[in-house]
Amino acid sequence: MTLKRTNVYAEDSDLQLIKQAAARLGVSEAEIIREGIHRIALAHRVWDEPFVSDEETFDLGGPVTEDEVSAAVTRRARGT
Repeated sequence: MTLKRTNVYAEDSDLQLIKQAAARLGVSEAEIIREGIHRIALAHRVWDEPFVSDEETFDLGGPVTEDEVSAAVTRRARGT
């Protein structure tokens, strides 16, 4: 991976968060910034072709009722 230098402006509060995260994780602040840039670039990526065509569907077994959601959350909270 070839890295290129660039300059960005950031708010003091964001820089402080970056500094804290870098210290907590034991990595450089630059690494935190690079990861952030990479994540946001991927989040806004536009694909040439759709992931699923109009003919394809996913059967997720729905619809899910409010009672089923409550039961699942309750089980998860109890660890069962």
